[in-house]
Amino acid sequence: MEQIYQKYSKIVYKYLLSLTNNKEVSEELMQETFYSAIKNIHKFRQECSVKTWLCKIAKNKWIDYYKRIKKKNEINIDEINEKLLFEYSFEDNYENKEQVIDLYKKIHKLDEKTREVIYLRIRSEFSFKEIGAIVGKSEEWARITFYRAKLKLKEEFDNEKK
Repeated sequence: MEQIYQKYSKIVYKYLLSLTNNKEVSEELMQETFYSAIKNIHKFRQECSVKTWLCKIAKNKWIDYYKRIKKKNEINIDEINEKLLFEYSFEDNYENKEQVIDLYKKIHKLDEKTREVIYLRIRSEFSFKEIGAIVGKSEEWARITFYRAKLKLKEEFDNEKK
C-alpha cells in the first residue's frame, strides 16, 4: 500500500484540492481516502484503474465532508471558493493573474457536474475515460461536457470584449 500511496497521493490530493479549494481540508480528506482504501483493499475488483478507484473514494469522502459542513452550517462553500481564488499565486504577472481569477469565477458559476469535469481535466489532468468513471458517466459524456463548457466560457469572454 505504501507504493500505491507514493504513486497516487499527489493525484488524489490535486483532485481533492480541485473540489475543496482548501489545502488543509484536501490533506485531511486525502488521509481519509487512503485509510479507507487500506481498509477496503480486499473489495477492489480491478474493474477500473487504482487511480480511478482512489478518486472515487476521495469523491465520496468529499461528499461526506460537504454534507457535514452543510448540516452544521459552519461555512459557506461558495464564499470560501471565491476567497481562496485570491490567495493562490497563479502567475507573477498581475494582468494574467486577474485573467485566471476571472476564468475561475466563470467556471465556478457553472453547474456542479460541469465544474467537476473541468477541474478534473485541467487541474488533475485526468483523461475523459477516467473522468467518466469518477463521476459515474461515460467517456463521451465527459468529453462533450468539457467541450460545451469550453465553448460557453469562450462565449462569455468574447461577450465581455464587445
